[in-house]
Amino acid sequence: MSLNREDVLKIAHLARLGVADAEVERYADELSNILALVDRMNAVDTSAVVPMAHPLDGTQRLRPDVVKEIDQREAFQKIAPAVSDGLYLVPKVIE
Repeated sequence: MSLNREDVLKIAHLARLGVADAEVERYADELSNILALVDRMNAVDTSAVVPMAHPLDGTQRLRPDVVKEIDQREAFQKIAPAVSDGLYLVPKVIE
């Protein structure tokens, strides 16, 4: 399918897009190329392809949930500027 100047201007109007007169022909060519690609994709025989209900139906391989780091809470709280009852104290930033 090939688009002409009037088709591009009508599409631009429907999409509420401003298109410069100098670029209408370029847009017509690019949109025509996209439509040609869609036509080629529609021509492919997909009768043997099983449709997917959702692309994320497959299961993800998960790593084992194993602790790899040691607990350094006490060391970090010793060097913190202000701590109270195991919590870091910070200046109030919202009034």
